[in-house]
Amino acid sequence: MRYGYFDDENREYVITTPRTPLPWINYLGSEDFFSLVSNTAGGYSFYRDAKLLRLTRYRYNSAPADGEGHRFYIRDGACVWNPGWQPVRTELDSYRCRHGLGYTVIEGAKNGIEAKQEMFVPLGDACEVIRLTLHNAGAEPRALQLFSYVEFCLWNAVDDSTNFQRNYSTGEVEVEGGAIYHKTEYRERRSHYAVFGVNRTPDGFDTSRDAFLGPYRGPAGPLAVERGACTGSIAHGWAPVGVHQLNVTLAPGERRSFIFVLGYVENPPREKWAAPGVVEKSRARAMLARYAADTQVDAALAALAAYWNGLLARFSLRSGDEKLDRMVNIWHQYQCMVTFNMSRSASYYESGTGRGMGFRDSCQDLLGFVHLVPGRARQRILDIAATQFADGSSYHQYQPLTKKGNLDVGSGFNDDPLWLIACVSAYLRETGDRSILHEEVPFDCRAEDTAPLMEHLRRSLGFTASHKGPHGLPLIGRADWNDCLNLNCFSSEPGESFQTTGPSEGPVAESVFIAGMFVKYGGEYADICAWEGLSQEARAVRAQVDEMTAAILGPGWDGAWFRRAYDANGRPVGSAECAEGKIYIEPQGMCVMAGVGLSDGRALQALESVRRHLDTEYGILLLQPAYTQYHLELGEISGYPPGYKENAGIFCHNNPWISCAECAAGPLRYTAAPVRPILRKSARSTAPSPMCTAR
Repeated sequence: MRYGYFDDENREYVITTPRTPLPWINYLGSEDFFSLVSNTAGGYSFYRDAKLLRLTRYRYNSAPADGEGHRFYIRDGACVWNPGWQPVRTELDSYRCRHGLGYTVIEGAKNGIEAKQEMFVPLGDACEVIRLTLHNAGAEPRALQLFSYVEFCLWNAVDDSTNFQRNYSTGEVEVEGGAIYHKTEYRERRSHYAVFGVNRTPDGFDTSRDAFLGPYRGPAGPLAVERGACTGSIAHGWAPVGVHQLNVTLAPGERRSFIFVLGYVENPPREKWAAPGVVEKSRARAMLARYAADTQVDAALAALAAYWNGLLARFSLRSGDEKLDRMVNIWHQYQCMVTFNMSRSASYYESGTGRGMGFRDSCQDLLGFVHLVPGRARQRILDIAATQFADGSSYHQYQPLTKKGNLDVGSGFNDDPLWLIACVSAYLRETGDRSILHEEVPFDCRAEDTAPLMEHLRRSLGFTASHKGPHGLPLIGRADWNDCLNLNCFSSEPGESFQTTGPSEGPVAESVFIAGMFVKYGGEYADICAWEGLSQEARAVRAQVDEMTAAILGPGWDGAWFRRAYDANGRPVGSAECAEGKIYIEPQGMCVMAGVGLSDGRALQALESVRRHLDTEYGILLLQPAYTQYHLELGEISGYPPGYKENAGIFCHNNPWISCAECAAGPLRYTAAPVRPILRKSARSTAPSPMCTAR
């Protein structure tokens, strides 16, 4: 079944039915405020950090799915419907969703009434603007009721979904005209609040979820909408929401717009209160005033379009392949900016409640956006480097709000330090800005312990060089890029974390993948040393690179491809000797990109093995054959059913490594071939696994 199509002229993906296999979402926001919105107007919003400053709730594993979001109910007599079909799911006469660059437009029609819901996050403001336009396409006047609905999150998304003994007693709101202010915990430790306002005086409102929905009801059938009247409830504890009721009469052919703003506002501590117990609202009022008229909304949309035009106009591809050009010129660059903003910390699968932003992830992401926003890339590098430890290792993830590392999944992922060299090298090649190397950057965000960025890179390389196993290959620690290859975990008890169980120091499990990274990024670090006039250090590093290359071509070579690793018992992983998991994609891509085996034909042999054993019509598998039983010595990777996630799934991330490796192997090789199945699949993907997993 076809669910939509690409509109290249308008740079949109158009969805023609609300019944997509899963919610198909867009990411709104370019700076600090972000909203995820699905093709049926589901989703959630947050300011900077999806865990710590969540504005609206979202339930990830609910049934039916995608119930929470940016909801509008249209009551037309006894008929109640939503422009995006969900959550009431009344059959619509027509439906269309347009996901564009930084905006989403949902259009629905029922019984001669057309509704258009435009959603975007404007530049320079911490808010989402939603314009809902109603059109009477009939020949008779129509009397309607419009209800808005958002459910506020009590800021910390984890605490909000777990700490009910507190949360049922903390919710607080204020109402002023068309603005509903969510001020939970504002009386104590917070100086920020949320506002949900409309540019007209409403005919009713609710701020208590129970009052609006009714007992034992959900968003699919709110009691207040059924009755045609809000209750004027003021939330005290329990679940605060934002609901506006607008009674609308439309003449034949008349259109009328209603502009809603969901915003985040922060007051200086000395300016928290306008009066005892009353929030200071001047900043919120100014925000709402900036989008009170259609001309202001149109201007903000035009500015957003100009922003994206400026970013995407810098580079373009004309290959003769429509699909490849579309992805490179529009959607890959858009996706790279999304990952810059969120680094996979928030989605419908990565809930935003745990990991924060990954050290490795953020370094890798920078390779895709440094040409678009080099100034912001520079700051991101410094933020990442500040979470490094003094020994050259790093936190595996950090919170975007505090920019401090967290230990939710520990540290000791031994590929992390080398990714810092990768992103700095990419930045230098793109900008020529060597001054960044002399920026003082703290270790572990401690102002009393700083060093130039160049020293951070030196310690990154030194950490790997000083952590080798018996085969001369780098120790893997808790894991490398493949977080599920846990060679030092040995978890046998349910509920144990594969990433934190077992020591990261001590065992001798080794990674051929990290060895390939050392060769590639060690070589780039040597180039940086040479540019800085450190010729002696450059020679010493190149000698270390040569030594690592020899280790890869020795114990790291399996005869027809590069091995993946050695486990803690010294047995090869990703070898013809293995009954399952004989060959992995990662070392074939990384080692060939690093130039290992180019001179003696082994690189070409490894790529041919990828084609023979891993390539499919849907993309290149991560490994083969899939593991059919749990291996204590391998960890989480063998715990998934065959074909799911790292156990022989297809990852969008490492498939292009093979394309890059093909480029390294020679200009005449067909480098786009590994990418084309991913392009085909991305246009019709229905699930993250097993066919195609974004990473």
